[in-house]
Amino acid sequence: MSLSLDEGQEELRLLVRGFLYDKAVGRRPPPSGTHPENYDPALWRQLSGELGLTGLAVPERYGGAGLGPAELGVVLEEMGRTLCQSPFFATVALAGQALARCGDETARERWLPGIASGALTAALATGEPSAPWDGDALATVAEHQRDGWVLSGTKTYVVDGHTADLLLVTARCPDGLGVFAVPADAPGLTRTVLDSLDPTRPLARIRLGATPATRISDGDACDRIAAVYDLVRAALAAEQVGGAAACLDMAVDHATTREQFGRPIGSFQAIKHKCAQLLVEVECARSAARFAGSVVGTPGTEAAIAATVARAYCSEAFTHAAKENIQIHGGIGFTWEHRAHLYLRRAKSSELLFGTPREERARLTRLTTAGGARP
Repeated sequence: MSLSLDEGQEELRLLVRGFLYDKAVGRRPPPSGTHPENYDPALWRQLSGELGLTGLAVPERYGGAGLGPAELGVVLEEMGRTLCQSPFFATVALAGQALARCGDETARERWLPGIASGALTAALATGEPSAPWDGDALATVAEHQRDGWVLSGTKTYVVDGHTADLLLVTARCPDGLGVFAVPADAPGLTRTVLDSLDPTRPLARIRLGATPATRISDGDACDRIAAVYDLVRAALAAEQVGGAAACLDMAVDHATTREQFGRPIGSFQAIKHKCAQLLVEVECARSAARFAGSVVGTPGTEAAIAATVARAYCSEAFTHAAKENIQIHGGIGFTWEHRAHLYLRRAKSSELLFGTPREERARLTRLTTAGGARP
């Protein structure tokens, strides 16, 4: 199997890179707080309207392009390069994939066209303070009353949850795990921005107090959510590859221009070894992420294993690249004025967001010994 991009994917990569080159946080400071959304609405309109990226992985019958996880990975790798600050990851890679696989045609027809056009932003709320990402131990409960379902509980570490127009929430039901749609203006819903390490990817806490919700899944949705999180693992791995590649480029650029003792520091063996090791790790991470993107479209053990391997390896590769980038830059790499610290913040927060590399390797063990595992 070739892990190289085909012609269409390469054109997509060049298009996205050219657009993001001077528009994202990786090349300029983050917004100063002038946008309450914590992202630039004009950039979001361009991503969705001019480039049509929000509809990339949405089926054509709902207004999207009907492409798959591989193409989504191409876009996310370029966004990872620039630390693009937008609700794209939360809306398209998280909530959009969950909605597309929810099994409720009415829900898909109602909300997917808005995601495809960029008119609707969404977030997936699954993690909880006592049970991060574990569907078997959720404390959030759904109760069916005369007028419909109501949810009670707390969700945390919800990516872009404070600004999303629509929340997809997992909760315990009498027949297993349920997935529910909650609009931003639902009564009993409270959203709070959390203090987080990464200023370019805001996280929120969601509190639900007898909040009305619409169920968008029939029966126990554990297997569907597990398949969605394999897609999420592959998507995040692709983004991490982009961040790691950007750190490598920054380090090499600095090593070839910064001089000490009358010669570029890149000519010293210690720096050469650092850059060579980073190159090996970035290329291995890219291979793992692209393979995962090529197989996760079909749920199964192979997809779960590939996504888990990619997440575990790419998480550590990005964090190592971000740390070495700061070391190679020396004193300036430790300053707030330099953008190197933003990549380290994103690397570490992404490494921990949906489970640590150690937890991913434990999941891999379960997958290869028992034939299956949930997220």
